[in-house]
Amino acid sequence: MIRTGGAPLTIAGGIREFAIASPRATAVVDGDRTLTFGALDERASRLGARLLERGLRRGDRVAVLLGNRLEYPEIAAGIAKAGLVMVPLNPRLAPSESRYILEHSGARALVLDAALAAVAGDIDDLRLVVLSIGGTQLGPDYEAELAVASSRDPGVAVAEQDPFCIAYTSGTTGRPKGVVISHRSRALTFYLSALEWGLGPGRTSAAVAPMYHGAGFAFGYAPVFCGGTVTMLRHWDPEEFLALMARDRVRSTFLVPTHAQMLRGLGEGAVAKHDLGALDTLYFNAAALPWPLKQWVMSEFPGRGIHELYGSTEAGIITNLRPADQFTKPGSVGHAWFMTELRVVDDAGDPVPAGEPGELFSRSPFLMNGYHDDPDATAACTTHDGFLTCGDVVVRDDDGYVHVVDRKKDLIISGGVNVYPREVEDVLAQHPAVAESAIVGLPSTTWGEEVAAYVVLRDGRALDDALAGDLESHCRDRLAGFKIPRHWSALPALPRNASGKVLKRELRDRAPA
Repeated sequence: MIRTGGAPLTIAGGIREFAIASPRATAVVDGDRTLTFGALDERASRLGARLLERGLRRGDRVAVLLGNRLEYPEIAAGIAKAGLVMVPLNPRLAPSESRYILEHSGARALVLDAALAAVAGDIDDLRLVVLSIGGTQLGPDYEAELAVASSRDPGVAVAEQDPFCIAYTSGTTGRPKGVVISHRSRALTFYLSALEWGLGPGRTSAAVAPMYHGAGFAFGYAPVFCGGTVTMLRHWDPEEFLALMARDRVRSTFLVPTHAQMLRGLGEGAVAKHDLGALDTLYFNAAALPWPLKQWVMSEFPGRGIHELYGSTEAGIITNLRPADQFTKPGSVGHAWFMTELRVVDDAGDPVPAGEPGELFSRSPFLMNGYHDDPDATAACTTHDGFLTCGDVVVRDDDGYVHVVDRKKDLIISGGVNVYPREVEDVLAQHPAVAESAIVGLPSTTWGEEVAAYVVLRDGRALDDALAGDLESHCRDRLAGFKIPRHWSALPALPRNASGKVLKRELRDRAPA
């Protein structure tokens, strides 16, 4: 049978292409270690070949337990070259959580940093093929395994819609679900990221967000896939981030709002101490970027292109607010991204008019294939004609710009009236004492739910009665009475998952102060 239509999109494609086009160009920087495209391609081939030699077959799952480091791109590419499916593990998981994902995904192999062996826990009974970087506690040495493997590209054929990855959600509402992501979904994301943010040959980007998370991987791997260079930030530290940006002449990077909060926390003039002359693009995602914080970013990084994205692991990138619109559409996350259709509907599934809140659905080539081994959960978030919802309530204005109101699951109903937490959080962000906040609903025998505020205060301030009263007055001047928090608590930091989203479930489980 003759194959027509050309080569399929796969996430190994860009690595193969630039290994031929620019084999001596630097693909990855990790401190004082570097990797050329030629070496990256060969090492990826060796990994893929070795996994097949050890008995894995096309479609088998390979768990990956690593932080941001030089080996991450080659491991992802090697798994894809062998027609296998990557299952990223969060290094912050408890052993029982890792165990759940290993078992639920049906993983047959594990590639890990030996320093994270405790996260994997006792896995002897799972009989996994294990390759260990920097030690042999759980399995043979990664470098030794690559040394004895064939350097020939395994070249296992995959279709565009075949999964390259099962990415487990962070479990903000219960057990994590495995999001099955196709080669086509992410390859198109990489190419369109290059179009949007200038990734490609001759440009260096920084991998700051953790690559075991969907967005962190997409924006950490995309520069290499498109022929550019990625430099790895091993662990988040605002000073180390600024030093890396200056040292490696980084031109673009993806951040989450928490990163901006911590950069701001360094104090006046901290950013200006570093030579960031190469930087031209910053793009944010994962959580709301409050307007006061966005204004600080734009003033501290003048002349740079600032983008605010909105999306999810299941849907990929859904919208983008581009630099030209940052001042004209504050609070918006922009228009639909490339190749994306949007639908905003009420509880009956009927479209709502501009200016009215409704649940957002999107349809694009970036959508997940479904949840692994969970058809009911897949059916619950998709429509018969291929639209998918993240469960977010939005408003589209008269110009078609999307404004995220809140998570549908976070909606507070107090006395039969809807309270959207993000509206209250945006008001609190305007108070000089508040670094950030999270609003949740707590049970009330009278009202059903009452509004509770958890705040992180600036400069080590304590939440005494006077400050609580001031915060309440601040809200009362700007919000209807039923939206005013009835409970106030201060925390040193809000609980977050790997992507920077606040874990409101944990806050609801706390007793108010």
